[in-house]
Amino acid sequence: MAILNKDKIYVQDVTMRDGMHALRHQMSLDDVATIAGALDRAGVDALEVTHGDGLSGSSFNYGFGSHSDLDWIGAAADAVETARITVLLVPGIGLADDLKDAYGAGARSVRIATHCTEADVSRQHIRVARDLGYDTACFLMMAHMTSPEALVAQALLMESYGAECVYVVDSAGAMLPADVTARVTALRENLKSETEVGIHTHENLHHGVANAVAGIQAGAVRVDGSLAGLGAGAGNAPIEAMIAVFDRLGIQTGCDFAQLSATADDVVRPLMDRPVRVDRESLMLGYAGVYSSFLRHAEKAAADYGIPTSDILVELGKRKMIGGQEDMIVDVALDLVAARKDAS
Repeated sequence: MAILNKDKIYVQDVTMRDGMHALRHQMSLDDVATIAGALDRAGVDALEVTHGDGLSGSSFNYGFGSHSDLDWIGAAADAVETARITVLLVPGIGLADDLKDAYGAGARSVRIATHCTEADVSRQHIRVARDLGYDTACFLMMAHMTSPEALVAQALLMESYGAECVYVVDSAGAMLPADVTARVTALRENLKSETEVGIHTHENLHHGVANAVAGIQAGAVRVDGSLAGLGAGAGNAPIEAMIAVFDRLGIQTGCDFAQLSATADDVVRPLMDRPVRVDRESLMLGYAGVYSSFLRHAEKAAADYGIPTSDILVELGKRKMIGGQEDMIVDVALDLVAARKDAS
């Protein structure tokens, strides 16, 4: 059940999934219903709704959500008429049974997400998702950490398991347009013609929209964005700005730029307890190639142990930490405290 309308780009909103990171996973059910309804009326193809770390992400390690994934999914599903409700699942955090429960709550599309060199762990979940009838896409996260050739090898594994689309995911917001072009082109040239390619970008180096354009021009047919850029780190490509640029470039999306822009300003920006923008800390994520979701965890560790957030992020980059290692951020902070004591 891949893209139904091949005459336009498939626009996927992630305000209520990646955006959960920026709100510490505390979005209310009323806000989910309001945002989902507005996105649906604006013509967005799909809305992703779960804890920021995907199904069953609510935990001590990743942060507890204000509601269950199923409650959030149900609130969104009740508010839309045409948009697909999408969920994210990271194998090992989410289980096959979570896919069954999410489908029952109204989800009809899933993105199975793995680190860019670990596609082999996605086999079981892709097959379960296809059997359930999901539109089944895959995420190769932190794609800047491997070469285009190596990324192709991982994408081919996902395709062999049944993935209908594979996304190049710039989780750290570390890529420049040429990096995106190289990876999307490589996937497009090596995957079957019926396997779609997607692009997911972050704003940490202020390239979210430019990278989305680069991805589409290289052959991606699915693209992610979020209202007001609400997302991990400096946020995702702001969907309202992205659609405005696409309109100017003549890229067909079927989305209403004015309605998206109004919803971003009137509904989503007031939810932010921390401005989602490029600043010293989020810029460091892109510069050091650090997983965007680490930002709020690093800020808490910095406050708890009296270490600058930027110092923690730089050290995380040096150690090449990846998603799923959030519990190590405290260890890094403690190591920095110890190093300072030794040096004094």
